[in-house]
Amino acid sequence: MSARVLIAEDEAAIADAVAYALRGEGFDVDTVEDGESALDAARRDGYDVLVLDLMLPGVSGIEVCRRLRADSAIPIVMLTARTAEVDRVVGLDAGADDYVVKPFSMPELISRVRAILRRRELDLAEPTELRVGSLALDLGRHTATIDGEPIRLTPSELKLLSLLARHPGRVFSRRELMQHLWDSAYVGDQRAGDAHIVNLRRKIGGERLVTVRGVGYRLVAV
Repeated sequence: MSARVLIAEDEAAIADAVAYALRGEGFDVDTVEDGESALDAARRDGYDVLVLDLMLPGVSGIEVCRRLRADSAIPIVMLTARTAEVDRVVGLDAGADDYVVKPFSMPELISRVRAILRRRELDLAEPTELRVGSLALDLGRHTATIDGEPIRLTPSELKLLSLLARHPGRVFSRRELMQHLWDSAYVGDQRAGDAHIVNLRRKIGGERLVTVRGVGYRLVAV
């Protein structure tokens, strides 16, 4: 069965081009033009990936991310024409798993979508429950708790945290974390990984996700 991709993009030429490219790679693709339609379709129709433009009429892409993350673990790749780093960080903080800056190449976007789908398949094949101190992960259910209290994580945050939780105390470099995140030796812009780490430290606490200056990060039991 083909993976299902929802494209939320109000520029018809871009939406048509992305849909054409993804269909050519065997994906089942639908498109919507505004934020409300993106929310309705993503919640209703069981898509595997959402390709989401940052600037949508009505409900913005950022707000779509925030609302979906309240009740959905759908992976999100955000499209943005903005070059300011703060906009990318805001998108990741809202719950996006990755971003592609316009103008982008179709092979780049397709590779990002495929990487997200590979990560989901690998997550399903791995042991589903991990515990480090008071932090517990259930990968099958995409849940995390501290002392039984739920923490809402994006798919990418859970992916990174699961690697750290399998090797508590071990220091992972930024590059190792990004290679794990994308299942590839090529990691491109590592700032996306930095943003995920910042968000994780905010959610689980800096006393658990410790920065080893000049080396990387490790997860410790608390």
